[in-house]
Amino acid sequence: MRNIAKRVFDIEIESLKSVAAAISDEFTTAVEAILESKGKLIVAGVGKSGLIGRKIAATLASTGTPSFFLHPGEAFHGDLGMVEHNDLVILISYSGETDEVLRIIPFLKWNKNKIISITGNPNSTIAKNSDHHLNVCITREACPLELAPTSSTTTTLVMGDALAVALMEARQFQHEDFARFHPGGSLGRKLVVKVKDLMRTDKLPFIDKDASFTELLLRMSEGKLGMVIVGSNDRIDGIVTDGDLRRALVKNPDTSQLHIYEMMTVNPVIVSPDEFINQAEQIMIGKKITTVLVGSAESRKIEGVYQIYSF
Repeated sequence: MRNIAKRVFDIEIESLKSVAAAISDEFTTAVEAILESKGKLIVAGVGKSGLIGRKIAATLASTGTPSFFLHPGEAFHGDLGMVEHNDLVILISYSGETDEVLRIIPFLKWNKNKIISITGNPNSTIAKNSDHHLNVCITREACPLELAPTSSTTTTLVMGDALAVALMEARQFQHEDFARFHPGGSLGRKLVVKVKDLMRTDKLPFIDKDASFTELLLRMSEGKLGMVIVGSNDRIDGIVTDGDLRRALVKNPDTSQLHIYEMMTVNPVIVSPDEFINQAEQIMIGKKITTVLVGSAESRKIEGVYQIYSF
């Protein structure tokens, strides 16, 4: 079974290399056509090509190119009404002769839609009726019967990814842009949300540096942050974490001899409230800390506290 798996990988990698070597200026003109388009990018295909088309449309939509998948069969029964004259259409068919796809071409021509086709046959009907053709011709399928689309769907999928990446780079699509299209995911949270949106600002555990050990314990317990802030929000002197407290007790169990100003960290990490969450968390991961103060590092004025509980 392992040898079969390796054989499939080898065949499909071989196919990808072959298609990559054959990429021509048609790819460039196809990308330029998409960039110049004032409408949406619609992807159509049936069967396995349709499944690949759905993924390509989803990738395009999430990376800055408004796109959706259109099933040619449903299109022929009314869904063509979703296609506007300024939309650009990608037709996917490895043979280039799929009936359902062929049937919508007359409408696209009448509607003056530009067509990009992805097929394995540059001489096919679909390819010849396209404004731009992307060739994904392979030498063999990984399927031993040469029947199930395997290598051909892989090369088509990667060609779609190549289009999406080329468009991303042409548009200078950035992390923040990606996050805006994925606000529900962890990436969106980290790249759109700022520290000020999540920091704690109420009942911060401030304490005077000359306070007693008992007051320190009470303030740390009340604050429920595992730390206290020494000073005031207008200017802090440092912080004492539960780790600082434990280390101090190990060195000297006599609490009457423990002083806040001796155990505190005088230069705690302070991040700006306008820092993006991902940047703040990278700092915290790098320093192996779970808490940062939020405010001005220059004036040492504090507005809040931000914590993470795992790396």
